[in-house]
Amino acid sequence: MRSFTCENCGQLLFFENSRCLRCSSPLGFDSLSRELTVLGPPGTAEDQLPRCANAALAACNWVPDEGQELCASCSLTRTRPNDADLKDDGLRALTTAEAAKRWLLFGLGELGLSTAEDLAFDLLFSLRGPVLTGHSEGVITIDLAESDDAQREQRRAELGEPYRTVLGHFRHEVAHYYWATLFEGSDRLEGWRERFGDDRIDYQTALERHYEHGPPQDWSREYVSAYATMHPWEDWAETFAHYLHIRDTLQTAGAYGLSVAGPPRRPDPALIAAPAAADPAREGFDRVLDDWLPLTYALNAINRSMGHDDLYPFTLAPAVVDKLAFVHDTVLAAGSART
Repeated sequence: MRSFTCENCGQLLFFENSRCLRCSSPLGFDSLSRELTVLGPPGTAEDQLPRCANAALAACNWVPDEGQELCASCSLTRTRPNDADLKDDGLRALTTAEAAKRWLLFGLGELGLSTAEDLAFDLLFSLRGPVLTGHSEGVITIDLAESDDAQREQRRAELGEPYRTVLGHFRHEVAHYYWATLFEGSDRLEGWRERFGDDRIDYQTALERHYEHGPPQDWSREYVSAYATMHPWEDWAETFAHYLHIRDTLQTAGAYGLSVAGPPRRPDPALIAAPAAADPAREGFDRVLDDWLPLTYALNAINRSMGHDDLYPFTLAPAVVDKLAFVHDTVLAAGSART
């Protein structure tokens, strides 16, 4: 996430701000300019500003396009709980999910990844009935119950996951959308299969096997998470989501001038032995890792200093790095990635 400043007084702003805390100027995120803009002089009546219709309902601070009631993010929500369910926990859950969706869409835009008109979101509440978080034909379904910290932590512990957030769910599910958009039926699918496996493996059978037997004991040598072992589609989704975590966190660190120096990584022996066969995508992602790994070491050390567990509880094995490099190359090819 980039940092923002108030056009009126120069105060540091955060992506979620709807008003400057120094000069009280009303603010809105313009998805066209990709900036937080001042919507009027301090004291302007809120109902006279071009705000998203979900400003009060979901704390949305985005500005809708001219002639539209909903902003570019809220307009992608196809289904949400009815007004009768949007009280207390339901309203907080919807607000949390919509905020995560805005963060997701901003990050995708920073990487130049488009969200076509066939992308939509169903935000449903499992407290009213079963909800299966997932993706199907461009529709991403999210269980709003995951917005509750206690429930999400319980599920994280039950599944043995080191990391589970609402934003993480959005990033994982949008990866399935991009797989269908970028690889399904394309000549790039074989290259994808070389790294992630055969997507034609029966998904339901793989799902049942995973929950009955669990991941292989040595899963961390090939996969970024235990869930990634379930099926090649899930390996892609977990790896793609992890790549978004890396890129967004690095952008945030850069925006606030946070740079951590670390010892240089030892070169990959494969690249030394066969320099002519060096993979440009791997070399490009190696430069990302040169920034990423020292930052994670510092963040983990800071968390330990506060008596907490590691902020980044992952180890990136060489096979995982190769997959991340493939995602990196895919993103660069699909969009106009920003520096």
